[in-house]
Amino acid sequence: MNALVASTRAELLRLRRWPALWVLLGVWVTLNLSFGYVFDYIAYRTGDAAGPSTTGRSQAELLAGLLPSAAPVTLTQGMPMFGGALVMIMGALAVGSGYGWGTWKTVFTQGPSRAAAFGGTLAALASFVVGLVLVSAVVDLGVSCGIAAIEGQAIDLPSAGDWLSALGTGLLVLGMWAAAGVLVGVLTRSPALGVGLGLVWALVVENLLRGVSGVLDPIAAVTDHLPGTAAGSLVGALSTAESGTGAGTPGVFDTLSGTAAIGWLAVYLAGFVVLALALVRRRDVA
Repeated sequence: MNALVASTRAELLRLRRWPALWVLLGVWVTLNLSFGYVFDYIAYRTGDAAGPSTTGRSQAELLAGLLPSAAPVTLTQGMPMFGGALVMIMGALAVGSGYGWGTWKTVFTQGPSRAAAFGGTLAALASFVVGLVLVSAVVDLGVSCGIAAIEGQAIDLPSAGDWLSALGTGLLVLGMWAAAGVLVGVLTRSPALGVGLGLVWALVVENLLRGVSGVLDPIAAVTDHLPGTAAGSLVGALSTAESGTGAGTPGVFDTLSGTAAIGWLAVYLAGFVVLALALVRRRDVA
């Protein structure tokens, strides 16, 4: 246990001083604000609702999605698409760079056990995901309160239950994609190749498979349970349950029920972690 704690503290120190972490965090906050608030607010003020998540929505609906009561749902809207891709990059970089720099070889031959060292990396990445979700929640709530004040609307804060549902959804979705990035980084032993293959899968392959699933029924059975489908379905279920504004948002689906999506995400998260740990413990690092 002491070795795991020491490895976690060392990995947290490395990640805190790694520019890549702060760049990805800044990109996420920027994209989250842009697609969650800026474009919708422009559409509301100009009356030009032509975006993918604004088409067909009245100005009253657009404003409702920008107010504090909708902040929990808005928080999760971008997670199935660019949020998942960003944390996958972080997972692949954190693990794959250790192979490129030779640090895994040094740690595994001179430091704690492989399980403790790799567990420290996983714990540090989990801390990154938790921090990202919490920071986003605070930023979204602050921006939505500002919009409510500017538009002269009442500041009705979301209930604790709404926040717990949104934070749980965010942690599960982003945690699953971070674990996927870790597995890709272990498999490729290269940060660049791991990031590239992960993004191709998350942003291209899954969408192409969904495109052909209407032609071949067996493929539909597979695409309905892919990681991206499960993540999008959980966010879609949250949006529906809280009367949110997820309809039409890229990456948000209603393919699976909320319970089924949680189950599949938990399976993928556990499976990615266990497989990555097994590979790290058994493979030669030379």
